Amino acid sequence: MRNALGLMLASVVTAVLITGVWFWTSSPRADAAPPQTVAARMEPLLAPAAARPALRDDVEVTASLSKPAPAPAPVPAPQPVRSACANPDALGVSRTVVIDTTGGPGFGFLQYKQFDFLTDKEVVLTFDDGPWPTTPAVLKALADECTKALFFPVGKHTTYHPEILKQVAVAGHTIGSHTWSHAHLDSKKLTEAQMREEIEKGFSAVKMALGTAPAPFFRFPGLAHTQVALGYLASRNISMFSVDVDSNDFKSSGPDQVIQNVMTKLDKQGKGVILMHDLQKSTAQALPTLLRRLKAGGYKVVQMKAKEQLETLPEYDAMLVKDQKVPAVASRPISSVVQTVSQ
Repeated sequence: MRNALGLMLASVVTAVLITGVWFWTSSPRADAAPPQTVAARMEPLLAPAAARPALRDDVEVTASLSKPAPAPAPVPAPQPVRSACANPDALGVSRTVVIDTTGGPGFGFLQYKQFDFLTDKEVVLTFDDGPWPTTPAVLKALADECTKALFFPVGKHTTYHPEILKQVAVAGHTIGSHTWSHAHLDSKKLTEAQMREEIEKGFSAVKMALGTAPAPFFRFPGLAHTQVALGYLASRNISMFSVDVDSNDFKSSGPDQVIQNVMTKLDKQGKGVILMHDLQKSTAQALPTLLRRLKAGGYKVVQMKAKEQLETLPEYDAMLVKDQKVPAVASRPISSVVQTVSQ
């Protein structure tokens, strides 16, 4: 009996000890570390900072808890490309003026004395009657002196040499018009409708050659205007040009005579709109020396531009297309017609 009681007591004590050990080892302790999250357990797998590869520059950081990402720098507005002048002693352009042609203002004191905007020693270079095979030589002389001019092409000549007129535009010169066929608009043989056609078809021809509207600048052939023609140009907001210094190159004996004509008159007047003709061979030959003489004499070139280009009239655009028997606009893109196969 005593042995059985002893065995029973020993069993109870053993059970209490086992329960206490289990409770102690399985219960959480106040000083024990909290269980690690998945991210914490993976941290030892990451390489030390010094051993990590640098962040790629092309990766955009979209957020940061430590500090906000810096704002992107503003993108500067695109600027027009300007070619630098290779001639340090070039005649150049002293200033550029923009003309508001509302109402058809006139320039050139021989006929129009409204606006005396040129100061002493300022000139405007103008050329009539092109484009012509002599025009590229004129353009080269102007480019060599990094200066600009105003061209008044004849409409028919424009249809003969549209590629040359494009060269004038690419070089940055201003392009107006000089009628369709160089007709003198004061002729009594012309009706009012024919007068308008001469004016409008000339501008339409320039537009067709360039693919863009010309400046609303016009010079009468032979400087022969009428009140009716003046009124019509004013109604179309086309500015009229006359002359201050006439080179008389169309009846000069050669380039030396052209230079003498211009410089003699210019030195007497001191400034003004100079009239030349880019289809005259003597003018093309004289121009390099003439521009150097202008520079040596202290003269400065003013370039004239229009505030707004001329909107040609659709009926005259269509008339010109019909007369020339060419499409007004290409029906196919040029890339589908002309392809470079080797270069």
